[in-house]
Amino acid sequence: MTEVAAMTQTAALTARLPDAQTVTAVRHWTDRLFSFRVTRPKSLRFRSGEFVMIGLMGDTGKPVLRAYSIASPAWDEELEFYSIKVPDGPLTSKLQHIRPGDEIILRPKAVGTLVLDALLPGKRLWFLATGTGIAPFASLMRDPETYERYDQVIMMHTCRETAELAYGRTLVEGLKDDPLIGDMVGGRLLYYPTTTREPSAQMGRITENLTSGKVFADLGLPPMDPAQDRAMVCGSLAFNLDVKAVLEGFGLREGANSEPLDYVVEKAFVGDGI
Repeated sequence: MTEVAAMTQTAALTARLPDAQTVTAVRHWTDRLFSFRVTRPKSLRFRSGEFVMIGLMGDTGKPVLRAYSIASPAWDEELEFYSIKVPDGPLTSKLQHIRPGDEIILRPKAVGTLVLDALLPGKRLWFLATGTGIAPFASLMRDPETYERYDQVIMMHTCRETAELAYGRTLVEGLKDDPLIGDMVGGRLLYYPTTTREPSAQMGRITENLTSGKVFADLGLPPMDPAQDRAMVCGSLAFNLDVKAVLEGFGLREGANSEPLDYVVEKAFVGDGI
């Protein structure tokens, strides 16, 4: 095949790529975690905390798509995603190698349960996440509406090792200087990162720190009260089930877009199999 013919074939394949968006930035946080930003389709409207389907063309010529929470807020002109790397994963084995200028597939229809409208009004909002489950909260923590609705926001994030907390820590530390919400965040966002394997300043699973009361004592907060507290949960299926039991033990009830209540769980979270 001549060089001209090869270029023509590549251009034709690119032109046929459905819902293509261009990668604008990539950052590798550890050998297992990375974040990236892509252009935003003009047709995409979403609420902070929702997810979309993204992916790449597979070896068979068919797209390999998975649900990914949008980590950027609804006002952002680009879209940010936070992902795990799985060496033999159908998608991330290839996605982890993307570079600025590459294209990914993005279906511009956002859905999900981790939205403010799915909760009743309250005083405190708890974000409870493990690993890359922090992604939808990265979106909500940067949305002014979150601080308009709640007096306090508590971000509990648990990973196995300290390095895996870097994405969330960097985001939280940068919020005070954010030109849009920096003044709103001041003193109202409480960050509680913990590890479960590597020794660190704060350790323990989210469920343990809630049931023992340690997180309340450390942050100077009262125990969860269904009259005041609301919560959002994003992690593995086992984590979600364990946290649901803890929240219901405090008297909170699970809500949905169609029936706002005290807490919501993201059922489409992508785990280690991607």
